[in-house]
Amino acid sequence: MALKIVESCVNCWACVDVCPSDAISEGGSHFKISASKCTECDGGYEEKQCASICPVEGAILLADGTPANPPGSLTGIPPERLAEAMREIQAR
Repeated sequence: MALKIVESCVNCWACVDVCPSDAISEGGSHFKISASKCTECDGGYEEKQCASICPVEGAILLADGTPANPPGSLTGIPPERLAEAMREIQAR
C-alpha cells in the first residue's frame, strides 16, 4: 500500500528530498507518490517522512484514506474553533 498526495498540495517540494524511497515526483497540479516505490517508511522511520514535513493539513493521505496530518494537527486550532472564527470574521 502507499500514501497519496491530493489536490490541496501546494507543490512546495518539502517532501521530495525526505522520501527514503524516492517515490515522490511532480505530477500536473500537485505532486504524486508512486505506489510501486512507496514503502510508507516501514522499517526505518517512526513517522511517514513526507507527512512529517508537509506544511499542509490533509494534503497527504494514509493508505486507508485518512489524512496523515488531519485538520488542526499542524496549527493546533481545532477545526470547530477555526470555523467559528471564520464566521465571526465574515460577520464583521
